[in-house]
Amino acid sequence: MEHTYLLQQANATQDSIERMKCVAAFAVSAVASQWERTGKPFNPLLGETYELVREDLGFRLISEQVSHHPPISAFHAEGLQQDFVFHGSIYPKLKFWGKSVEAEPKGIITLELLKHKESYTWTNPTCCVHNIIVGQLWIEQYGNMEITNHSKKKLCSLYGKWTECMYVVEPAAFEAHKKSDKKTPEEKKNKSGGEEQEEVPSPSTDTVQMIPGSQLLWRIAPRPPNSTQMYSFTSFAMQLNELHKDMEGLIPPTDCRLRPDIRAMENGDIDHASEEKKRLEEKQRASRKNRSKSDEEWKTK
Repeated sequence: MEHTYLLQQANATQDSIERMKCVAAFAVSAVASQWERTGKPFNPLLGETYELVREDLGFRLISEQVSHHPPISAFHAEGLQQDFVFHGSIYPKLKFWGKSVEAEPKGIITLELLKHKESYTWTNPTCCVHNIIVGQLWIEQYGNMEITNHSKKKLCSLYGKWTECMYVVEPAAFEAHKKSDKKTPEEKKNKSGGEEQEEVPSPSTDTVQMIPGSQLLWRIAPRPPNSTQMYSFTSFAMQLNELHKDMEGLIPPTDCRLRPDIRAMENGDIDHASEEKKRLEEKQRASRKNRSKSDEEWKTK
């Protein structure tokens, strides 16, 4: 939700192609937030929720962990001006390849632009974490993201880099560029079980060759100077765990900002955070075992 200004741009234009460009840029911008985020200290507990109201960015959101095994998160967001509804599920299917792990997305994401009566759907690209046995962890994203406006035909070609930028160009120019570009990219994924380290790509700017006549739709903003110490978060992501006094009594007890392990880690007490994390996960496993014994079904909130 960091780049919701793109949705406001989409709503402001009467040109359906311009709207499609903005929606595509919004879809890819969310993927870029994962770049360099190789640590994931907390898995959501079943029934855990998260609410966010950002009047400055013009949206409100609620999400919930609706399944423990397989892990599925559902979310619903809407514009405060009643201009869009954005909802879907996050359901990664994991595959292990010896020294790397691949997360193939299964959930479908839907965006509705209410003013224009348009509905868009897409699925995120595949994400792979390399060097899980030895070496420095690094993330690679690949595959196709097909964004469908359910009332339009194919009109534009989009290209760029998941973690950097995105351009739009006429389909004919894109096809001509593909034919003239004789370089074939090397296959980066090595699915063997050996222990060689896979080379970590160095972060650099302007690595995408721009096709003449292209329009830049989106470029990622630089990370703040202390991003590495803060789990490689963006400024937006760093703010998400803030627990303000005026939230007390408004957010439900299931909200993840109230989790004792997360609060301990936010306060820098790593040992206590680790103990609380272990306690909560064991409690969740026991709860799941009891439900399976009694054939009780989990009801989402």
